[in-house]
Amino acid sequence: MKKTLTAVFVSSMLALIPNSQASDISTAINKDYQDYLAPLWDHFHRNPELSLMEFKTAKRLAKELRAVGFEVTEGIGGTGIVAIMKNGSGPMVMVRADMDGLPVKELSGLSNASTVTMKDWQGKDVSVMHACGHDVHMTSLVGTARYMASIKEQWSGTLMLIGQPAEEKGPGASAMMADNLWKRFGQPDYAFALHVTANSEAGKILVDEGSPYAGADTVDIIVHGIGAHGASPHQGKDPIVIGAQIVNNLQTIISRELAPRFAGVITVGAFHAGTKHNIISDKAHLQLTVRSLTPQVREQLLSAIKRIAIGTARTAGIAEDMLPEVKVSEFAYPPTFNDAKLARRLKTVLNEKMGAEYLLEPAEEGMGAEDFGFFTTKPYIPSVYFKVGGTPKADFERAEAGGTAVGSHHSPQFKISPEPAVKAGVEATVHGLLELMAKK
Repeated sequence: MKKTLTAVFVSSMLALIPNSQASDISTAINKDYQDYLAPLWDHFHRNPELSLMEFKTAKRLAKELRAVGFEVTEGIGGTGIVAIMKNGSGPMVMVRADMDGLPVKELSGLSNASTVTMKDWQGKDVSVMHACGHDVHMTSLVGTARYMASIKEQWSGTLMLIGQPAEEKGPGASAMMADNLWKRFGQPDYAFALHVTANSEAGKILVDEGSPYAGADTVDIIVHGIGAHGASPHQGKDPIVIGAQIVNNLQTIISRELAPRFAGVITVGAFHAGTKHNIISDKAHLQLTVRSLTPQVREQLLSAIKRIAIGTARTAGIAEDMLPEVKVSEFAYPPTFNDAKLARRLKTVLNEKMGAEYLLEPAEEGMGAEDFGFFTTKPYIPSVYFKVGGTPKADFERAEAGGTAVGSHHSPQFKISPEPAVKAGVEATVHGLLELMAKK
């Protein structure tokens, strides 16, 4: 009787893995990268797709996971996929990778730089690239799937792998949850995710015991005024002046109202008002992003923004029925909380299996947001979202010596060294899974 493709794959992987020691795991992952994962990363990198349009990407990821024995369901929350491997009794552990690219023209200088163009959400032709490393995330997910499928005798439980759409645009994780994700497939006992970072040395692991990503709210402030001729400002109420005062007054929230040991960001990203040089408008529109790490700080910031906007307008003499409208978007990213106990457990096993030289202390990198929290916040699921370095040490040294700067995430120059990043991502994830799912 002929062997199935899955059986052939498992047999070939087992031949590489004489036992479950860390050195054998590393050896097997190294070989699988050279033989299989490197060209897969190349494919993902050359063929990015925008948020909510990851049709070919999702098909390829689903194909890869089916090939090693996972039961795959497509079309969850749009283009999302869920892959399940049941392997006896034990915990259900979820691992997530995001799939979408960005509307950015790649100028990385890589030989396999993306040349893809596609129509964006408004029908405009745009260049697309993986400017945030989601190609690394997907390749690492496949590498993890391939290894775990090959050592089923060493673990027990249910492994759930998620290919998530639209992390960059926002609704991906929440759309999958709205599609009854846990009701249809089961609620995980634990969850992992990783993000490659250009800000750390390639192949190094960073595990934060707190909040690796902030929560994010979008706030719109509509400032009402009374229009007038630019030569007769006394006959109106200038919403541009009031809006400018609101912008300045908002800066005092972080500096004078938020406790110094708490973190928060209020950024006015856009200020729209007026139509002509000599016309005082009757309306101004401020657009804000608000970042926080705890629900308490979030409520404090949002409440203070509303109080300051309305109070500033009252001081300017705006009537009560014309006070600013402060609108907080219903769609908000929750903070990504790492479970401290699980994070310490992961750090301990990585220190033991990979070595202390592979672990870095998490760096302060601003208040970026992530939608992974939609999976793990309500209901609460113990989870760890860790980072994997993606920039060679030599690149940092050249930049410090006055050479080419390291490209940041979302920039045309963004460039990750895939081999150390993918291999470290797979190995760290596998060690985490075996720690939670090892056969008793």
